[in-house]
Amino acid sequence: MRITKLEVLALRGPKVARPHWTAHFVVPAGNELLVKMHTNTGITGFGLATSYTPLDPLIKPWKNGFADLIVGQNPLAPEKLYQKLFGLTTSKTASEKGWSREAMIRCSAAVDLACWDIMGKAANLPLYQMFGGYTDELPVYATCGYYRDGKDKEELRDELQMMKDQGHKSFKVKSGGLPLKEDIERLEFIRSVLGDDKDLMVDINRAWDLRTAMEGVRLLEPLKPRWLEEPVQWQDDRRGIKLLSQKTNIPISGGESEITSYGCRAMIEEQAIQILQFDCTMYGGFTEGKKLAALCEMNHVQVAPHHDCFIHAQLVASTPAGLILEAFTDPERDPMQAELFEDPPEIKDGKMKLPDKPGLGLTLSEAAVEKFGERIL
Repeated sequence: MRITKLEVLALRGPKVARPHWTAHFVVPAGNELLVKMHTNTGITGFGLATSYTPLDPLIKPWKNGFADLIVGQNPLAPEKLYQKLFGLTTSKTASEKGWSREAMIRCSAAVDLACWDIMGKAANLPLYQMFGGYTDELPVYATCGYYRDGKDKEELRDELQMMKDQGHKSFKVKSGGLPLKEDIERLEFIRSVLGDDKDLMVDINRAWDLRTAMEGVRLLEPLKPRWLEEPVQWQDDRRGIKLLSQKTNIPISGGESEITSYGCRAMIEEQAIQILQFDCTMYGGFTEGKKLAALCEMNHVQVAPHHDCFIHAQLVASTPAGLILEAFTDPERDPMQAELFEDPPEIKDGKMKLPDKPGLGLTLSEAAVEKFGERIL
């Protein structure tokens, strides 16, 4: 089998009048690169690359030769193709053409996911079965509680109630954007709205210094969070998280902000985390994601990937280390989850049943692609 053609589109959600903030940066309402892969057998697949920063660096390679390195390759050899593309991060070719390292990491992930989608379709099997088939149903949590200009407790309550009305049992909320005392009061309010029977996860997005984090976990413990995510600032987060985890019984999670699987491996080797949150659409695709899932299983670390629940479901369901999926079910915050796929798996009562269709088991909505997409190739 050979890759005969690639289509590439930049998918961007609409600008929001009142942006959604984490502790210190705005989250766009959808920002992904879509790669559609065609083969000489008629089988097609697709992959996505996610970015929180402008897509322009990811677009540039497709306009000056990147696709030529992929067309003609065998999509049933994803490891080989991934190594070829990832190798561009240290190549003269990429430097001469102005392809950034981040672009090579992101684009190689999207291409890899498309290859695996084709692999599953060629085998007529869902990828979660090809990867191990541990379960066909997974718990799902809703990410919410963003900061927004002018957002008061009433608006926060309404947001949380909307998520509860959707049937969610687990909720991850943003924190770290206010002085610690105010943030803890905000989290106490959130816990009171959710009730003690719901899971609460707290995401700091690497906003706290270590001293604040040490005090933060002490104040958080009465709220019984299921985990504390990326609690320590980026510059020394692996060591900081390790030191923090020794001072609290709250499980620590991280990995979303790494840019390679090697960074995730270091977090595991440091014994810094209990939950790994890599993102196959940001780095590594399923080729590296499978390795990380196996590494987690062997090191008693659980897998709860960042973002794109319909894609990550295939990997999380394949392994005993799989814990839970992240969903964005507020259509204003993430319209693409709501619209990008035709008949996606239903999230009901906090759970998702895996589709029995081959590959990713997903069909792109051409209407959504047209609505959000800018054709690049």
